[in-house]
Amino acid sequence: MVRQLSFLEFQAWFPDEDACIRLLLDRRWPDGFSCPKCGGRSGDLLKSRAYTYECRGCGRQTSATAGTIMHRTKLPLRVWFWAAHLMATHSNGMSARQLAGQMGIAYSSAWLLEQKLRRAMVNPNRDLLEGVVEVDQTEMPFRANDDPDTPLKTGKIIVIGAVEVRDRTTGKAQKPKAFGAKYLDTLSGRCRLAVISSNEAVHIHSFIRANIAPGSTLVTDGHASYPGVDGYRHDPRVVGNMAAHIPLKWIHRVFALLKRWGLGTYHGFRPEHIDTYLNEFAFRYNRRFYRHVSFEAVLGIATDHAPLSYWDVTGRDNPRKGRAVIRRNPQKRRTVDKAGDG
Repeated sequence: MVRQLSFLEFQAWFPDEDACIRLLLDRRWPDGFSCPKCGGRSGDLLKSRAYTYECRGCGRQTSATAGTIMHRTKLPLRVWFWAAHLMATHSNGMSARQLAGQMGIAYSSAWLLEQKLRRAMVNPNRDLLEGVVEVDQTEMPFRANDDPDTPLKTGKIIVIGAVEVRDRTTGKAQKPKAFGAKYLDTLSGRCRLAVISSNEAVHIHSFIRANIAPGSTLVTDGHASYPGVDGYRHDPRVVGNMAAHIPLKWIHRVFALLKRWGLGTYHGFRPEHIDTYLNEFAFRYNRRFYRHVSFEAVLGIATDHAPLSYWDVTGRDNPRKGRAVIRRNPQKRRTVDKAGDG
């Protein structure tokens, strides 16, 4: 794919399950089938079970979706592919209610599908930001619940962000300048976002170490929590009465776009799952100049991502876990604890 496909073109590429499974098999096993149990490279594609291989060595049966974020899905693969395309390439993203209407599925299914895809937008092996990096914090309002009578600004979340500063001419990482010197003719590169519980140094330093490569130059607003992080060059720009977006142009542009997206698409963020929404925004922002590869990136990460259930996403205990069902007759069943207390 050399350019971003329109939705009609994308549907023509993946009109049925066979087209989807061919691409999925190629992404999961680019060098041919590999058994997850014994590592055997010989397998037979079963006709009795959809897109499932049986290892000739150990007899283990493995479907193309097993062990991925699509593990045990009941939705057609076309829905997964089309939803991933819409979420990855649409500049404003898509709410679960919008996706449910577009795909013709239940809202609960659309919500869980989006939550899983958002988690597939974070590559665990992604490179750290480097060069000259602007870092700052902002406060974002959130809605405590979905009651229409609840005011939008019922609370605030502290979001910290970092964005690379790149040379406009070459597109490469900007070379550090003398302390206090202006960075002119620049572009914004990749960004990272996260929620922190406070503006204390322990939280800010943890974010910096997790997202920015040592040796980078940190351009900040001079907040007292930034100094003291080892391995980084700190170039503070004291804002004072000046508008913050003047000395820190790119990170505040990221914040402005993030807030506009949250209000426009979701009508205000909720505190639950906020980090996944920040990762979704960062994924699209970092690929804004080449959206044609966004779907491929999501699919590639999704095939390497561990399975997620509804209970994993919501952080709740599965009420069925540790329970067994005893069938006494076809018309009646009784649930007991595995320990034997009925």
